[in-house]
Amino acid sequence: VQFVESGGGLVQPGGSLRLFCAASGFTFSSYIMSWVRQAPGKGLERVSSINGGGGTTTYADSVKGRLTISRDNAKNTLYLQMNSLRPEDTAVYYCAKYLAGWGTWDYWGQGTQVTVSL
Repeated sequence: VQFVESGGGLVQPGGSLRLFCAASGFTFSSYIMSWVRQAPGKGLERVSSINGGGGTTTYADSVKGRLTISRDNAKNTLYLQMNSLRPEDTAVYYCAKYLAGWGTWDYWGQGTQVTVSL
């Protein structure tokens, strides 16, 4: 199992970014996928999850209405569209494969840094 993430960077408050996570080594469409972030000095926070078919999504309250998760199973790719970014969104963002029944994630990407600052 492997994930290659991209799309992070430095953006001003109110700006937008789109994160990408290219997956390989497993049947991508069969698994719930998540974006999880870790801000400096803080613990992990689940940002959003999406089911295998892409029809069901969930979000942390802190990002509802601003971030949108999606997936393209034909391309084995997970996305996170980030709009109206705030300084508190600054974090390393990881894509992760959810291990249903265990309530946790078993494989993670390397992470991509998102910095929201003037």
